[in-house]
Amino acid sequence: MNAAVNQLVVDLELIRRLDKNGPRYTSYPTADRFIEAFNAESYSQWMAKREIGGVSRPLSLYIHIPFCNTLCFYCACNKVITKDRSKSAEYVRYLIKEMAMQAKLLGERQVVEQLHFGGGTPTFMSDDEIREVMAAIGKYFKLIPDGEYSIEIDPRKVSDETIALLGQAGFNRISVGVQDFDDDVQKAVNRIQSEEETMRVINASRANGFKSVSIDLIYGLPKQTLEGFGVTLDRVIATNPDRLSIYNYAHMPTLFKPQRRINEDELPSAQMKLDILSMAVSKLTGAGYVYIGMDHFAKPEDELAVAQRQGRLHRNFQGYSTHSDCDLVALGVSAIGKVGPTYSQNYRDLEDYYDALDRDQLPIMRGMELNADDLVRRAIIQALMCHFEISKESLNISYLLDFDSYFATEMKELVEYEKEGLLELSPQWISVTPKGRMLIRNICMVFDKYLRTRTEHARYSKVI
Repeated sequence: MNAAVNQLVVDLELIRRLDKNGPRYTSYPTADRFIEAFNAESYSQWMAKREIGGVSRPLSLYIHIPFCNTLCFYCACNKVITKDRSKSAEYVRYLIKEMAMQAKLLGERQVVEQLHFGGGTPTFMSDDEIREVMAAIGKYFKLIPDGEYSIEIDPRKVSDETIALLGQAGFNRISVGVQDFDDDVQKAVNRIQSEEETMRVINASRANGFKSVSIDLIYGLPKQTLEGFGVTLDRVIATNPDRLSIYNYAHMPTLFKPQRRINEDELPSAQMKLDILSMAVSKLTGAGYVYIGMDHFAKPEDELAVAQRQGRLHRNFQGYSTHSDCDLVALGVSAIGKVGPTYSQNYRDLEDYYDALDRDQLPIMRGMELNADDLVRRAIIQALMCHFEISKESLNISYLLDFDSYFATEMKELVEYEKEGLLELSPQWISVTPKGRMLIRNICMVFDKYLRTRTEHARYSKVI
C-alpha cells in the first residue's frame, strides 16, 4: 500500500477541537525520559557492540555550537549569549577532544554519510575555527563524497567569504533562519533581519555549490497578522527554496526564560494562528511544494520528497532525514545521539561539559537503553511521522508479535480517530487520511506508553 503522501487537507474545525499538548517525536522515547543511570560508561559499552558480527552502521554526525551574540526572545534552543569571540576558541578545543575520544571508541576513520552543524549560531566560530573543526572531522572520520552535509545559518552574522569557505569545506545544504520579514514582528522578538541580507546569503550559497537551501519560518509570534505573514510567505516563495519549515511558536515562558520578554498581549489568537497555518499550507502547496510532515515542505524533486515516495524517509533530532540507517554521534554541549538501541545526551552547561572532558570522560549527562516495547513503538511512530501509514504484517514479522492483540488498548483509541476522519483502519493497514496529517502528533501519542496519564501532557507544546 502506498499512501498519496503529498495530499493534505486542513480542517480548521477538526484541528481546533483536537489540538492538545504533545511531543514533536524527534525521538521515541522522548528526551525527557532519559535517565542519569545511563552514563558515559553505559555509552562506551554499547559503542563496543557496534562492530559485533563485523557490520557497523554508517554514521551521522551532529555538532552543536551554542553561541549567539544576540538573544531572540522566542528561542527555546540550548544557547550561550555572548559577544566574547574567545569563547568559541576554547569551545573548539574541547569539541575536538570529545571528537577524538568518540573516534577512539568507534574505531579508526568510520564512514560518515551525514553531517549537521546546529546551534546556537554555528558561524559564531571564526573562519579559522571552522577550518580547524572540519580538519579534525577529516582526521577522525571519513566523509563520503556525496554525503549530506548541512549547516544552520543566521544571515545577520555571516559574510560571503564564510559561505565560500563552507562550500569549500564540503557543506552542500544550508538552513536559513528567517522567522518573519515583518518589521514589527522582528522588533517584538528582538531579531532584526532584512530581506536583503537574507537574499545575499541564499545567493552566495547557491554561487558556492550548495545544492539545497532550506528556509525556517515561525507562525504565532507577537504582532503577526494574516496579511503580514502572507507577505512574508510570498517573498520567501519567490526566493525558490528547496525546503521550507513553518514552525508553530510555543509560548512556554516558565520553561524558556527568554520568552518572558515577549508581551503576551501581542500574541495572535488561537484562531489567528489556525488561519495563518491554513493560508501557509494553501500558498505552499499552490506553489508546488509537497507536504513532508509536521512543519516541513519540499519541492517534489527534493531528496526528502523522493525519499518519502520511496519509503526511505526518517526522522531524528534534526528533523526529517534521508539517512535512516545511520547511528547518530552527537558532539558538543547538550547534543543528543543515537547508537543502536540507545540514546545519550551531553551535559547542558558548558562548565559541566568542560569538567567531564578535563577528567578525560565523555560528557554524557543522561540517556537510555530501549527495551523491546520501546523499539516497536519507535518503529510505529517513525512510520506514522514519515509515511502516514503502518503495515501491521511488517511489524508482526519484524517484532514477533500480534499487532491487534498487543495494541488492543491503542486500537480502541484509533477507532475514535477513525470516526473523526483522521484514519482508515483495515486488517493489514493503519492509514492516515489527508485531513489527519496535520494532527499526526495526536495519532502518534496513542502509541506513546509514557503518556498514559493526563498530567504528562502538560510538559509539551500544543500540537498545532
